[in-house]
Amino acid sequence: MEKMPIVNLLDTARGLADSGRRVDVLWQHPESLVFVARGREYRSEFHINPSDETMYQIKGVMHLHYRTPEGKEEVAVIPEGSIIYTPAGIPHSPRFPPDAFALIAERKRRPGEVDRFQWYCPKCDNLLHEESCVVEDYKSDPVSQAYKRFFDSEEFRTCKNCGEVMPAP
Repeated sequence: MEKMPIVNLLDTARGLADSGRRVDVLWQHPESLVFVARGREYRSEFHINPSDETMYQIKGVMHLHYRTPEGKEEVAVIPEGSIIYTPAGIPHSPRFPPDAFALIAERKRRPGEVDRFQWYCPKCDNLLHEESCVVEDYKSDPVSQAYKRFFDSEEFRTCKNCGEVMPAP
């Protein structure tokens, strides 16, 4: 029988803060992926996850920006000690400061499943760019990789509708 992990979430959060890393994957199994995330001060993309997701706010407050089926951006405020359920396919953007931490639980990706990351123009709300990737191992931190590709390209950050350029962090 495999050992069942017991994790102290506050110790894990402190370890992330001390290390400067953004994510600590606690476990990955075929039907389960759980990690602690530290806030990113520059988060602006909307993640489209192929699986359901729950987010428990360990420390601090999260502003979960999400897009409705009609494409309207809305915000859910998740206070410390609270949890939210986000169904698969909902574009969402968990925004919280670097001294705040969340526990994320979702299903590990099945072979060939695609995660998508979308950025919208801050001036006119036009879709700027979409990154897609197959996530085989969440320890590779796909969010940071998508951010690097997006922010390294002024072309990706330039709105085709109004010409606004999203600044790099």
